[in-house]
Amino acid sequence: MRSYHLSHSGAGLSGLAVREHATPEPGPGQALVAVRATSLSYRELMVLDGTYVLPVKPDVVPVSDGAGDVVAVGPGVHTVRVGDRVAATLFPSWQDGPFAVEHLPQRGGSLDGMLTELAVVDADSLVAVPAHLTYEEAATLPCAAVTAWNALTGDGAGVRPGDTVVVQGSGGVSLFALRFAKALGARVIATTSSPAKAARLRELGADHVVDYVATPDWADEVRTLTGGRGADRIVDVAGLLHESVRAIALAGTIACVGFVGKTAPPLDPRALFAAGATIRSVAVGSRAQFTAMNALIEARGLRPLIDRVFLFDEAADAYRHYAAGDAFGKVVISHT
Repeated sequence: MRSYHLSHSGAGLSGLAVREHATPEPGPGQALVAVRATSLSYRELMVLDGTYVLPVKPDVVPVSDGAGDVVAVGPGVHTVRVGDRVAATLFPSWQDGPFAVEHLPQRGGSLDGMLTELAVVDADSLVAVPAHLTYEEAATLPCAAVTAWNALTGDGAGVRPGDTVVVQGSGGVSLFALRFAKALGARVIATTSSPAKAARLRELGADHVVDYVATPDWADEVRTLTGGRGADRIVDVAGLLHESVRAIALAGTIACVGFVGKTAPPLDPRALFAAGATIRSVAVGSRAQFTAMNALIEARGLRPLIDRVFLFDEAADAYRHYAAGDAFGKVVISHT
């Protein structure tokens, strides 16, 4: 079998190499998964350039997201069987409930990830993938999709029919959040940087699209589109929380899921207090949330949007394509 390894976090693509190994065997409580596809998310670029916020071990097998078949199980495994089509959670020990420090070990960081032909994983970290999805589609779910689901539903109240949800840009989390919010009955306002992307976001169901290049004050435009009330929920991937606070409705929720904007002005606590808003940081999600999300995907027949599929031997090219920032949808690596 073959696996990719990253010499150390911050090594860049020059530190990525493929090596051959003997076929591993699952131990007690473990399953051996033949990985059929993996997908890239923004965290993989942070692991590559050394800016990821959690520990990354030397010589790690990178990439958190993957899907495949169970080909063997170890002693005491009853949750999965040989032949099951599965995906692995990013935080293997996080089964349900709130995130806690004991759940910090994460796939593709402090633990080996899925950019491999065969992976030994804890069986209770696996979830069945929706039957209508291909392996390539299922591989897009563990990080971006679960993060979007948590951002929309993980606070207990969740998105309700008629709510207004703002999603930012056209990255993986935002595209999943758009689709999930519409499936939950919300009105969606999307922001983007070009007329071409705006058209595609409308095709995916966005009720309104704000081009923040043509209209830099997107927060004011959200207020206008909501009759001055503001959005009930904002999925903030840029980290520009001062703008989200301006756009949020009284007692609304801002789910902070990233900081692709690199830099941001400080947040004025007086503005936050005046908004009466809740800002909640979102770190992917639990296995229970993954399962609940899959139930919606299956019930509605939703399919993830894929920008491009690369072969296993083209993994470095997949990274380059994703890092260029032009992808609309997920970048996937096929292992078959």
